[in-house]
This record gives sequence, C-alpha cells and structure tokens, in this order.
Amino acid sequence: MARASEALSALTDQGLVALAVTAPDPEFCPPEAHALILIGPAGDALWWDRLKAAPEWQDGAADPVDRWSKRVLGRLAERFGGRALFPSDGPPWPPFFRWAQETGALWQSPVGMLVHADQGLWVSFRGALALPFAVTLPPAENPCETCLTQPCRTACPVGALSATAYDTARCHAHLDTPRGRDCLTEGCRARRACPAGIPHARLADQSAYHMSRFHR
Repeated sequence: MARASEALSALTDQGLVALAVTAPDPEFCPPEAHALILIGPAGDALWWDRLKAAPEWQDGAADPVDRWSKRVLGRLAERFGGRALFPSDGPPWPPFFRWAQETGALWQSPVGMLVHADQGLWVSFRGALALPFAVTLPPAENPCETCLTQPCRTACPVGALSATAYDTARCHAHLDTPRGRDCLTEGCRARRACPAGIPHARLADQSAYHMSRFHR
C-alpha cells in the first residue's frame, strides 16, 4: 500500500485527484496492471494555478490542458511503472464513461452527465493511470439518491439536459444569446446547481475558459 499512497500523494501535488478505481481493462491496460485510476482536477484552485503557470499554457499553442495532462500523467506513469490513458487517445477510444460507471463511485445523473460522490456534477477526467499495484479508495454513495430536490433537473434555462438526451443545438443556441452569458462566464447552471458539487465549484475564469472551448 506504500506505493499506492505515494501515487495518490503525487497526484495531489499536481492539483489532481484519484476520482475512482476500477479493474484494468485488458484492451487498453498492460497485462501487469492491477488498478485503473480515473483522474481529474481537484476541486480547488491548485490545479488551475498549476496549469496557468505551466509551459503548455504559456506557449500559446493549441490544446494546453490536454498537453499538460499528457506530460504530467505520462511522467507519473513512468515513475510508477504504469501506463497513462487519455480520453483523446484513439481510435479505439478508451471508454471512460463505462469505466466510470464500473467504479462504484460515479453514476449517471438525472440530467445525463456523470455525477461523482464527492465532486457532484463538476467531475471531469484528465486521464487515467493503469498501475502495477492495487489502489483502494473509501467507499462512496450516489449523492443523487439522497438529493430530495434534485435542482439539476430544472437548472438549465432552455431544458437542454435530460437523463436520456442532451440537446446540444439548443444549448449552443442559448449560449449565443444575452441570457446565455451567465452560462458562458460562470459555467453550466445544471452543474452549479448540484448540491454535492458546491464545495468543488470551478473558479469563474476556469469555467469561462472551458465553456469557450466548448462553444467555439
């Protein structure tokens, strides 16, 4: 367990967090892997500050977030004798959504997006590490099962989100209007409405950046 603790601490040092752990997928993981860790930014300013100070952000080239993630997680994979995997890899594309649901720490929310036991609807993946040793995390409970009001269901101003579909055209059309500026600058209202995710709400400039990438 010493190696597992060291790996989790190394993620924390980079402003990242082990969101969940599942069994290695033999299609994407090396045969010696014992754990597949899904990794995302921690719910505080540390990751965003690290990213903005990094050469990938400063050089003006495209895709700074993905390039930073590949450099940092790639080095951690080398350090711990594992393999780094990313949503942008492929084809074949790593099935992060399926992996997430297999962990027992992420679920499909009432508005379709994944929800995390701790980060709520703010959960996102920067990548995954397939490691040659076991990693365990505390057990988790689906926050939607104890959420009596489920404000995410009615938070979207144009009703673009549901458990079965995401109307991206309606969402983008709203973002082109003056009423949509709030979503563009502060982030998706459904994500912001999730009670479980409130302690992990993104900084305004962080949300604005990601929304600008989504809506460009």
